[in-house]
Amino acid sequence: MPTLKQTLFALIQYPLPHHTLSRLMGKLTHCRTPWFKNLLIKGFVRLYDINLQEAASADPNDYACFNDFFTRPLKSEARPIGGGPGTIVSPADGFLSQMGHLTGEWLIQAKGKDFSCPQLLGGDATLASPFENGAFATIYLSPRDYHRLHMPIAGSLKSMIHIPGRLFSVNQATTAAVDGLFARNERVVCLFDSEAGPMALVLVGALFVASIETVWHGVVTPPRGNEVRYWHYEGQNIHLRRGEEMGRFHMGSTIIVLFGKEAVQWMDFMPGQSIQMGQPMGRFSTA
Repeated sequence: MPTLKQTLFALIQYPLPHHTLSRLMGKLTHCRTPWFKNLLIKGFVRLYDINLQEAASADPNDYACFNDFFTRPLKSEARPIGGGPGTIVSPADGFLSQMGHLTGEWLIQAKGKDFSCPQLLGGDATLASPFENGAFATIYLSPRDYHRLHMPIAGSLKSMIHIPGRLFSVNQATTAAVDGLFARNERVVCLFDSEAGPMALVLVGALFVASIETVWHGVVTPPRGNEVRYWHYEGQNIHLRRGEEMGRFHMGSTIIVLFGKEAVQWMDFMPGQSIQMGQPMGRFSTA
């Protein structure tokens, strides 16, 4: 059960104009006025104790706006891709909110709170069926984390779906208090044929996340209109290697990784444990 503090924090969010606030944040973070964006960057570095030694550039003047700093590239050696063939690596920096196996179509959101795979994938039971009794990992990216997303294993892109929704915060307090949080928030679902069979990477939006983008499409959110949107990539030969960048969050959020039944074996991680992009987190069973 969520604590009273967590419940109150969640309740405060319900009446907020989530998308309006996120768009305002987007305007602020894309401001190119030098003194203003440098003030934001330096204040953010102090507030979250950012390790600038990992960044490709530690100089605020090298970033056109705060958002460019937030999605900054790292030095090539900062995130080595661990393990050999058959290794699944973390797609992001953050902490493992949950990790394990689906019970039928159900994933764990938090203690005492589950949500269904069909709900997560936009209500499409056909899309969700390959992941029944499969494996999942949910990684939360805090503001201080590296915000580019990478491939856990190699895969060929099949399709992408943008599913409109709310933009609740996805921090630990809200995850514990809001039912079906990840299936309620706006999200981008990327479906791959991978070395381990079907794989989904679900990029979940959140409060103040101004946009989500992928390397093959560019900015996906915010959208125009409130319709579910589909893109199909069969025959386009979009293949990404393990550890290759696949997208990024403009401000913090959550990525959920899905695999099919008996496809992968996770390593021993505990909920809340920190992880870095490229760190081994499991193996696929055919390796």
